[in-house]
Amino acid sequence: MSGKLTAGRIAACLGLLVLGALTGAAGWLVVDLWFPGGLLLGLLALFGLFLGGRIALGTGLGVGGAAAGWFLAYVILSLPRPEGDFLLSSSGIGMYAYLLGGTVLAVMCATMRGPLDQPVSAARPAK
Repeated sequence: MSGKLTAGRIAACLGLLVLGALTGAAGWLVVDLWFPGGLLLGLLALFGLFLGGRIALGTGLGVGGAAAGWFLAYVILSLPRPEGDFLLSSSGIGMYAYLLGGTVLAVMCATMRGPLDQPVSAARPAK
C-alpha cells in the first residue's frame, strides 16, 4: 500500500463498498433483462467502478472495497427466499459470465500500474 490508512481512506473504502453493492444489484437486474447487451452494460459499469476506485485511492484497496460490495450483492441476491424461490433467476450462462467477467475486471484493475509508478527495468537506470 502506498499510503497510510487514514480516516478518509476508510470512509472512501466504505463508500466504494456501498457503490459496489448497488452496482452489483443493478448489474444483476440488467443481465437478466437484456442478455447480450445487458451483460456488456453490467460489465462496463463494473469496470468503471473498479477503475474509479483504483484511481481514487491510488492502490488496489479501492478495487477491493468495490469488489467486496459487488460480490456481497451477488451472493445476497442469489440466496433462495423462505418461499423456496429466488429473488432473481440465476439460471443461464449470463450470470456465470457476469461473475467471471466481474472477477477478471477486478483482478485486472487491482494489479494494473498507474501512470505515476516507476517502470521496473534491470537494463539501465532511470535518468
